[in-house]
Amino acid sequence: MNGRLTLEEFAHRVDLAYAARIRPELEALTVDLPGNALDLQPRTHRRPTRFTGVAFGSVERKGRWRLPRFAALAVLFGDADIDLRKAEIGGQIVTITTLLVFGNADFYVPLGVDMDVGGVTVFGHRREHGHDVEPALDAPLVRLRVYSIFGTSDVWRIAPETGGSFRDLIRSVQERPQLDAGSRDS
Repeated sequence: MNGRLTLEEFAHRVDLAYAARIRPELEALTVDLPGNALDLQPRTHRRPTRFTGVAFGSVERKGRWRLPRFAALAVLFGDADIDLRKAEIGGQIVTITTLLVFGNADFYVPLGVDMDVGGVTVFGHRREHGHDVEPALDAPLVRLRVYSIFGTSDVWRIAPETGGSFRDLIRSVQERPQLDAGSRDS
Protein backbone atom coordinates (compact mmCIF):
# COMPACT_ATOMS: atom_id res chain seq x y z
CA MET A 1 0.00 0.00 0.00
CA ASN A 2 3.00 2.32 0.58
CA GLY A 3 1.02 4.98 2.42
CA ARG A 4 -1.77 5.40 -0.11
CA LEU A 5 -5.31 5.25 1.18
CA THR A 6 -8.36 4.40 -0.89
CA LEU A 7 -11.39 6.67 -0.61
CA GLU A 8 -13.15 4.10 1.57
CA GLU A 9 -10.13 3.72 3.89
CA PHE A 10 -9.81 7.51 4.18
CA ALA A 11 -13.52 7.91 5.05
CA HIS A 12 -13.29 5.11 7.64
CA ARG A 13 -10.21 6.64 9.29
CA VAL A 14 -11.87 10.05 9.45
CA ASP A 15 -14.85 8.47 11.25
CA LEU A 16 -12.49 6.80 13.73
CA ALA A 17 -10.58 10.06 14.25
CA TYR A 18 -13.77 11.92 15.13
CA ALA A 19 -14.71 9.16 17.58
CA ALA A 20 -11.26 9.10 19.25
CA ARG A 21 -11.10 10.36 22.83
CA ILE A 22 -7.40 9.94 23.67
CA ARG A 23 -4.16 10.54 21.75
CA PRO A 24 -3.19 6.81 21.41
CA GLU A 25 -6.46 6.20 19.54
CA LEU A 26 -5.47 8.90 17.04
CA GLU A 27 -1.88 7.67 16.74
CA ALA A 28 -3.12 4.15 15.96
CA LEU A 29 -4.84 5.51 12.84
CA THR A 30 -1.58 6.63 11.23
CA VAL A 31 0.91 4.02 12.43
CA ASP A 32 0.98 2.30 9.01
CA LEU A 33 1.45 5.55 7.05
CA PRO A 34 4.87 6.95 6.13
CA GLY A 35 6.21 9.96 8.06
CA ASN A 36 6.67 12.04 4.92
CA ALA A 37 6.66 11.68 1.17
CA LEU A 38 10.36 10.74 1.13
CA ASP A 39 9.61 7.60 3.19
CA LEU A 40 7.59 6.07 0.35
CA GLN A 41 9.24 2.99 -1.09
CA PRO A 42 9.50 2.67 -4.84
CA ARG A 43 6.61 0.63 -6.09
CA THR A 44 5.62 -1.00 -9.28
CA HIS A 45 3.42 1.47 -11.05
CA ARG A 46 0.23 0.23 -12.46
CA ARG A 47 -0.95 2.71 -15.03
CA PRO A 48 -3.96 4.76 -13.95
CA THR A 49 -7.18 4.13 -15.82
CA ARG A 50 -7.71 7.32 -17.82
CA PHE A 51 -10.46 6.07 -20.14
CA THR A 52 -13.16 3.46 -19.75
CA GLY A 53 -15.62 2.80 -22.54
CA VAL A 54 -18.37 0.43 -23.50
CA ALA A 55 -20.61 0.04 -26.56
CA PHE A 56 -23.51 -2.39 -26.69
CA GLY A 57 -22.41 -4.13 -23.47
CA SER A 58 -21.41 -3.54 -19.89
CA VAL A 59 -18.25 -2.65 -17.98
CA GLU A 60 -17.28 -2.77 -14.30
CA ARG A 61 -14.41 -0.99 -12.52
CA LYS A 62 -14.09 -2.27 -8.97
CA GLY A 63 -11.57 -3.30 -6.36
CA ARG A 64 -8.25 -1.48 -5.97
CA TRP A 65 -7.47 0.54 -9.09
CA ARG A 66 -5.68 3.81 -9.84
CA LEU A 67 -7.78 6.80 -10.80
CA PRO A 68 -5.84 9.75 -12.26
CA ARG A 69 -6.68 13.41 -11.69
CA PHE A 70 -8.64 13.42 -14.96
CA ALA A 71 -10.55 10.40 -16.24
CA ALA A 72 -13.21 9.78 -18.87
CA LEU A 73 -16.07 7.31 -19.25
CA ALA A 74 -18.08 6.77 -22.44
CA VAL A 75 -21.16 4.56 -22.66
CA LEU A 76 -23.04 3.90 -25.92
CA PHE A 77 -26.07 1.60 -25.60
CA GLY A 78 -24.58 -0.02 -22.50
CA ASP A 79 -24.11 -0.06 -18.74
CA ALA A 80 -21.17 0.97 -16.57
CA ASP A 81 -20.65 0.29 -12.87
CA ILE A 82 -17.79 2.39 -11.45
CA ASP A 83 -16.86 1.54 -7.85
CA LEU A 84 -14.73 4.31 -6.32
CA ARG A 85 -14.66 2.84 -2.80
CA LYS A 86 -11.22 1.24 -3.17
CA ALA A 87 -9.85 3.47 -5.93
CA GLU A 88 -6.48 5.11 -5.32
CA ILE A 89 -6.95 8.68 -6.42
CA GLY A 90 -4.32 10.80 -8.15
CA GLY A 91 -4.72 14.02 -6.15
CA GLN A 92 -6.93 16.07 -3.83
CA ILE A 93 -9.28 16.81 -6.75
CA VAL A 94 -10.31 14.17 -9.26
CA THR A 95 -12.54 14.87 -12.27
CA ILE A 96 -14.45 12.14 -14.11
CA THR A 97 -16.06 13.29 -17.35
CA THR A 98 -18.82 10.96 -18.52
CA LEU A 99 -20.61 10.77 -21.88
CA LEU A 100 -23.77 8.66 -21.97
CA VAL A 101 -25.71 7.98 -25.17
CA PHE A 102 -28.60 5.58 -24.58
CA GLY A 103 -26.65 4.24 -21.60
CA ASN A 104 -26.50 3.93 -17.86
CA ALA A 105 -23.70 4.67 -15.38
CA ASP A 106 -23.73 3.94 -11.65
CA PHE A 107 -21.01 5.38 -9.39
CA TYR A 108 -20.45 3.90 -5.91
CA VAL A 109 -18.70 6.19 -3.39
CA PRO A 110 -18.02 5.81 0.33
CA LEU A 111 -19.75 8.08 2.82
CA GLY A 112 -17.74 11.18 3.68
CA VAL A 113 -16.23 11.76 0.24
CA ASP A 114 -16.87 15.24 -1.12
CA MET A 115 -18.81 14.85 -4.39
CA ASP A 116 -19.58 17.59 -6.92
CA VAL A 117 -22.00 16.24 -9.51
CA GLY A 118 -22.96 18.28 -12.56
CA GLY A 119 -23.40 18.24 -16.30
CA VAL A 120 -26.23 18.19 -18.82
CA THR A 121 -28.91 15.53 -19.19
CA VAL A 122 -31.37 15.36 -22.10
CA PHE A 123 -34.16 12.76 -21.86
CA GLY A 124 -32.80 10.92 -18.85
CA HIS A 125 -31.82 11.57 -15.27
CA ARG A 126 -28.85 12.30 -13.05
CA ARG A 127 -29.39 11.49 -9.37
CA GLU A 128 -27.58 11.11 -6.05
CA HIS A 129 -28.82 8.54 -3.57
CA GLY A 130 -28.18 8.03 0.09
CA HIS A 131 -27.37 9.95 3.19
CA ASP A 132 -23.96 11.57 3.35
CA VAL A 133 -21.94 12.89 6.24
CA GLU A 134 -20.09 16.21 6.19
CA PRO A 135 -16.72 15.56 4.54
CA ALA A 136 -13.54 16.27 6.48
CA LEU A 137 -11.67 19.45 5.55
CA ASP A 138 -8.90 17.43 3.90
CA ALA A 139 -11.26 14.97 2.16
CA PRO A 140 -10.62 14.55 -1.56
CA LEU A 141 -13.08 16.15 -3.97
CA VAL A 142 -14.49 13.98 -6.75
CA ARG A 143 -15.98 16.03 -9.57
CA LEU A 144 -18.38 14.05 -11.70
CA ARG A 145 -19.41 15.71 -14.96
CA VAL A 146 -22.11 13.78 -16.80
CA TYR A 147 -23.29 14.65 -20.30
CA SER A 148 -26.07 12.38 -21.45
CA ILE A 149 -28.64 11.96 -24.18
CA PHE A 150 -31.24 9.36 -23.30
CA GLY A 151 -28.96 8.35 -20.43
CA THR A 152 -29.15 7.65 -16.73
CA SER A 153 -26.49 8.31 -14.11
CA ASP A 154 -26.73 7.57 -10.40
CA VAL A 155 -24.35 8.21 -7.52
CA TRP A 156 -24.78 5.73 -4.65
CA ARG A 157 -23.29 6.69 -1.24
CA ILE A 158 -22.26 3.43 0.43
CA ALA A 159 -21.67 2.86 4.16
CA PRO A 160 -18.16 1.45 4.89
CA GLU A 161 -19.39 -1.85 6.29
CA THR A 162 -21.56 -2.64 3.25
CA GLY A 163 -20.46 -5.34 0.84
CA GLY A 164 -21.88 -7.62 -1.80
CA SER A 165 -22.87 -7.26 -5.43
CA PHE A 166 -23.76 -3.93 -7.01
CA ARG A 167 -27.42 -4.87 -6.61
CA ASP A 168 -26.82 -5.48 -2.87
CA LEU A 169 -25.11 -2.08 -2.57
CA ILE A 170 -28.04 -0.31 -4.23
CA ARG A 171 -30.52 -2.16 -2.05
CA SER A 172 -28.60 -1.18 1.10
CA VAL A 173 -28.88 2.51 0.17
CA GLN A 174 -32.57 2.22 -0.70
CA GLU A 175 -33.37 0.43 2.58
CA ARG A 176 -31.29 2.72 4.81
CA PRO A 177 -33.37 5.41 6.52
CA GLN A 178 -32.62 8.81 5.03
CA LEU A 179 -31.55 11.37 7.63
CA ASP A 180 -31.73 14.26 5.17
CA ALA A 181 -32.73 14.98 1.61
CA GLY A 182 -29.83 12.85 0.38
CA SER A 183 -31.52 11.83 -2.84
CA ARG A 184 -31.57 14.76 -5.26
CA ASP A 185 -32.72 15.03 -8.83
CA SER A 186 -30.74 17.25 -11.15
